[in-house]
Amino acid sequence: MSELLEYKCPACGGKLEFNSGTQNMKCPFCYSEFDVAAVQEFNHAVQSSDENSMQWETSAGGEWGSGETEGMKVYHCESCGAEIVTDGTTAASKCPYCDSPIVMTGSFSGDLKPDYVIPFKLDKKAATAALNKHLEGKRLLPKIFRSDNHIDEIKGVYVPVWLFDAGADANIVFKAEKERRWSDNEYSYVEKSYYSAVRAGKIAFDNVPVDGSTKMEDDLMESIEPFDFKDAVDFQTAYLSGYLADRYDVTAEESIDRANERIKKSTVDAFKETVTGYNSVTTESTDIRLNNSKAKYALYPVWILNTSWNGNKYTFAMNGQTGRFVGNLPVDKGAAFRWFSAITAIGTAVIFGIEYLLMR
Repeated sequence: MSELLEYKCPACGGKLEFNSGTQNMKCPFCYSEFDVAAVQEFNHAVQSSDENSMQWETSAGGEWGSGETEGMKVYHCESCGAEIVTDGTTAASKCPYCDSPIVMTGSFSGDLKPDYVIPFKLDKKAATAALNKHLEGKRLLPKIFRSDNHIDEIKGVYVPVWLFDAGADANIVFKAEKERRWSDNEYSYVEKSYYSAVRAGKIAFDNVPVDGSTKMEDDLMESIEPFDFKDAVDFQTAYLSGYLADRYDVTAEESIDRANERIKKSTVDAFKETVTGYNSVTTESTDIRLNNSKAKYALYPVWILNTSWNGNKYTFAMNGQTGRFVGNLPVDKGAAFRWFSAITAIGTAVIFGIEYLLMR
């Protein structure tokens, strides 16, 4: 029975012990009991899983053709380190990320050529209107922020994105719990039953995006998703005219961990939705194996807005295809205090009213 002593309790994770009186496995920590055969089956399912194999073919992007990069310029920001690429007709004076001056360092060369680009659908006027709409209805926003803040720069930037396609064969073990409560004249009772729910199947992923720029915050970029890839076209330098393009500084290989993380989470969430009828469901182990996995390189359109107020800078981003807009705003501490005080006063008044009624 030495092997059984290593088995973990499905309820709390403690080491199970064999109880000779009941002929079951019993947990000395939460006192749960389990049938020996059921414990063996559960542990076999867990041990045969948790062997994720998530490998990728990362030959994304291509070589630039003769003359394609002619006239394209590279600008460098000495403040945040961003490198911005433009065509010869587009002037750039400030960094779209930190609003610092940028200087032209020379002609563009060396990087991979994007496979695809989603062209801008919305213009600068739409980005300004989106900011104004974003400010509407914000009760805790300082009133002077609306009138005193000014937009320093509105820049249309093509952000480099690695897109990952794959099929996933998944075998996932969930721990499910059912709870039953009842009471009599003396005691209240809780009965908990634990189940091992095994789910296996296939799921496909297309164009899972991973931001290829360290200057564009991942949270900000992911907040303006999704982008609709149906509008993507084969890349041509003509789409850069009038816009900036961020130069990628994260390779496809360096983006694999993030892609795996997003795919694993999406797979687990999709399979977990099929485990129904329980009070709680948690993931016990996963076995996800990718096939036909490959990466592509694309440019996604983003409007970046930098605005100043009270000596601080605030950055906003808008999806240049769909118009989805995100960004943090300052809080009027005085208004927040008054709002909190009003809510507290209302709560106190309601409690006082109830107490008054009870006393009558």
